[in-house]
This record gives sequence, structure tokens and C-alpha cells, in this order.
Amino acid sequence: MKALVLEDDELVGELIESIVAGLGGVQQVTLARSLTEAKRCVAGDAFGLYLVDWELPDGSGLELVKQIRRSDSVVPVVIISGRSDRESVIKAAHHGISGYITKPLDVELLHQRLTDLIPAPSVESASVHEFMAKASNSVVQLPTELDPAEIIELIGRADTLSASELAERWREQIGLTARILDVANSSSFRRTGKPVESLRVAIGNIGVSMALNQALALALDVTAKLTRPELKAAADRYQDISLRVSRDANQIALRVGKASTMYRSAGLLSRLGEMAVLKVLNQFDAAGGTLAEAEIEQCLARWSEEYGNRLRVHWKFPLGLRELIGAVHFLSPDNHREGPIIMRAAALMAESRQEEKECQRLLRQLGLDATELTKETPSDAV
Repeated sequence: MKALVLEDDELVGELIESIVAGLGGVQQVTLARSLTEAKRCVAGDAFGLYLVDWELPDGSGLELVKQIRRSDSVVPVVIISGRSDRESVIKAAHHGISGYITKPLDVELLHQRLTDLIPAPSVESASVHEFMAKASNSVVQLPTELDPAEIIELIGRADTLSASELAERWREQIGLTARILDVANSSSFRRTGKPVESLRVAIGNIGVSMALNQALALALDVTAKLTRPELKAAADRYQDISLRVSRDANQIALRVGKASTMYRSAGLLSRLGEMAVLKVLNQFDAAGGTLAEAEIEQCLARWSEEYGNRLRVHWKFPLGLRELIGAVHFLSPDNHREGPIIMRAAALMAESRQEEKECQRLLRQLGLDATELTKETPSDAV
């Protein structure tokens, strides 16, 4: 199912996208920033869910509702508005809306309302590879073990929290790190012309409150929690690999006098493709698809690289960060740039391959010896 979100505030739109993408059965979310853009989307495509801001710079969202209802009287349409008075709610109801949510957004409430509106997904007769191919063009959120109760507690004391405190708390949360970097790298936050490459800076850019709301949206995404033991075991394995690469990259970067924040991020995000594949396999399994244990490894081998590449572009990762992530998996012998060398060496060390010729050569290029990296190096901030 496709969903259309009409919201001119970019931050709010990104938050709604996170909530909608976490609903079972939603394969694609389109964000429209104006009434004109939304009308073009509706004229050219069919959507199974609409979330419409009322007051827009170029008109009223109710105009879009009228356009939708002229051809479809049952598709779910939810109004999101800063108006909370009774007269406004009644006026919107006359247009046949399915729900009315007031701003500032209550993430839990919106998630629950949408969950009640959206039918349970079905894989019908699709094979797992057909399902993977279709989902590769969709919004994918990574598996997460975030606890909604913990996030709600943090929201209750948001005024006392800093970006550095949240970055330290979430430094090993792969899915949340990816999502917050995505939001922070949206065009409205590129005021300095420099890409955002670390979690701490990203949270500082979007604000603690928005970061917490994004975390809650991910925590409420039950489809992102892996229920099948084999999928959970595989996710734990890739999480462990990512953390080891991140820590070794941090250690090497500090040894050669580099600020290590970007290298830590690249290591943490180096298994995005595998984690995304596991999330989609979990959706397939939960929707009643037939998934043999051998097919899990087949799908990881077949789809991880494609999913990883798509996500890095879709989530607007800076080119420098994408290059560092790519170097974890492959580095040409004629590449002599320090950043990629750090990441490839870290990947080999994380696999306990520091005695191999490739790792030894890379460390020599950095002016290091493997024995120098056995001692614990103080961690840099994320």
C-alpha cells in the first residue's frame, strides 16, 4: 500500500513518515510539501492512506480531501491540524475524514489511530524473492529494540537532556542513528553547506524533542522487532559485527590523529543492507509467507548489497560517509586515501584478520603496527 503525507513543515513531515513507514502493509510513503504538489500526486497515482495538513501556504488541505472523496469514499483520510476547536473538527468531519489529529503531534496517538485504520498485510502468493524485490523500492526501517516506555520517560524530561547525552545513550542504536542522520541531512538543515555525519551533531540540528519523537516512532514500530529466532540471531550477529568495526575504526582514527566521530558512524552503519533484509524477511514471515531457514541466508547474499546501496541514497547519507561505509566491504589496492584505509583496516581487525597481509599493509600505510592497537583507546564522542 502507498501512503501520501501532505505537510509543509519538513521536520513534522519526516516524523509522520517514520510513523507511517512503521505500519504493517505500507510499502511506500510520498511526502508532499504543498497543496499543489499533493494534487499532482493524487491525479497521477493511487494511495491507500492520506495524512493531510489543513493549513498550507498555497491553500487548505480540505481541498485535497474533496478531490480524494470525489472518487473514493472509503480510503482512510486523516486530517492533521493545529486547530483544536470543536467547530474546526465538525467542519472537517463534513468532508468524510477518517480521523482528526491535532498538533503538536502525539506520536503514540497517531500511531494507534493509523494502526486501527490499516488492514493487516498479506503476502498473497508471492515468493520471498518477489516480496524482497517489491520491498526494495519501499521505505524500510531497520530492526530496533528501543523500549517505548523508556523513550516516553525521556520525553517527560526532554528539557533537561542535551544532544550529547542522547548521542551517548543511543551510540549503538543502528536504526535510530540512520534515521536521525537522514532527518538531519534533509535540505532544510543544510544551512552551513556541510553534511551531517555524526549522531551528536544530527541531534543538535533537529533538536532533542524531535529526536525523541523519532525514537518513539521507531520504538512503536512492532514490525521492526524481529520475532522469528533465526532472524533475531542473524540481526544480533550483524549488530555485533557493526559495533566491532565501529570501535576499531574509532581506535585507529584516534591513533592517527583524526576526529573519530564519522568513522564510528560509518562502522555502526556498515551492515545496513543486512539489517534491512532481515526486517523485510520478518514482514514476509509475519504476513503469512512461507520462509524456509535456508532462504534467509540466500536472501542475505542476494539482496544485502542492493538494499544497503538504496538506503544510503534514500536516507541522504553524505557522499563521504557512503564512501567510508563502502570501504568496509571492499577497498581497491590503488586507493591511498586515509579515510577508506582506516575503515577497511577496522573491518579486517573486527574479523580478527589483523595478521593477514592486507591488514598489515593498510596499517603500515597509516604508520601503525597491529600491536599498537591492542591497548584500549579512550572512546571519542559519537
